[in-house]
Amino acid sequence: MARNIQRILITGALGQIGSELTVELRKRYGSDNVIASDIRSDENSTVVNGGPWSILDVTDIEAVSTLVRSQKIDTIFHMAAILSATGEKNPMLCWNVNMDGTLNILETAREESLVRVIIPSSIAAFGPETPRDNTPQKTILRPKTIYGVTKVSGELLCDYYVQRFGVDVRGLRYPGIISSETPPGGGTTDYAVEIYYKAIEEGRYTCFVRRNTMLPMMYMPDCIKATLDLADADFDNLSHHSDFNVGALSVTAGDIAESISKFIPGFEVTYEPDFRQQIADTWPSSIDDSLARKEWGWEPDWDLDSMTADMLEKLKQKL
Repeated sequence: MARNIQRILITGALGQIGSELTVELRKRYGSDNVIASDIRSDENSTVVNGGPWSILDVTDIEAVSTLVRSQKIDTIFHMAAILSATGEKNPMLCWNVNMDGTLNILETAREESLVRVIIPSSIAAFGPETPRDNTPQKTILRPKTIYGVTKVSGELLCDYYVQRFGVDVRGLRYPGIISSETPPGGGTTDYAVEIYYKAIEEGRYTCFVRRNTMLPMMYMPDCIKATLDLADADFDNLSHHSDFNVGALSVTAGDIAESISKFIPGFEVTYEPDFRQQIADTWPSSIDDSLARKEWGWEPDWDLDSMTADMLEKLKQKL
């Protein structure tokens, strides 16, 4: 008989996704039942002040297991990670956080017999040999970034813990995530967030990828929805566990700029590609997410223009 989620730990809770996921989980399960954690603190953050909070280094397995036991955790959303662009600047840090941290979460889940663990992957798991259009669920995984290497390795490690130890582990390959709440955090798709900030603040933006660079994107509300829908799915209905493709938008940098121009006439964008262009060129332009749609009912709610309107409205209030 399946056990219900009662007590949740979120790692990386101050990150782009973790911060908004924490808010939503506290609405669903009650603030006292959702323990947010990160390696740093922020006294002004609603995540820190809105419920139980802990400083946690996920590379320290004793700290992870102690916190899980002391707080009677039964479910972990493991969002702590070093992203692609930052990882290329510090590969060892990326490996230590993304791999050692993931292994520590999985081993703690095994030892403590947790109900469920959600460990996201990323489209960074793909590489230049992967078909770029409508990228299949099962395909060649040969990434060229250390971040991508850790994502592929993490998928395999999660599957091992499912098959070898029966741990309920689930994950989905996030596309680029666009959000108005948290500034970009060192990813290759940061331009898709920065462009909205600059549109409001300056009316112009210098983009670090080419105008025709097309990548899968997703608005944060859809990202949270996908994460929680997968977490709630019947485990027995899942043929995959750690690597579900999920799609929402496939847009170029120029498409985003044109959408903004509909709401801010005269908005100007110039394109000056840097080292992140090479990373973007190894990733898919669109995703086949038919398995996620079939097995746990995935379906996005937002298109490009509705997202742009919502982003700009929220940022105007914020900035």
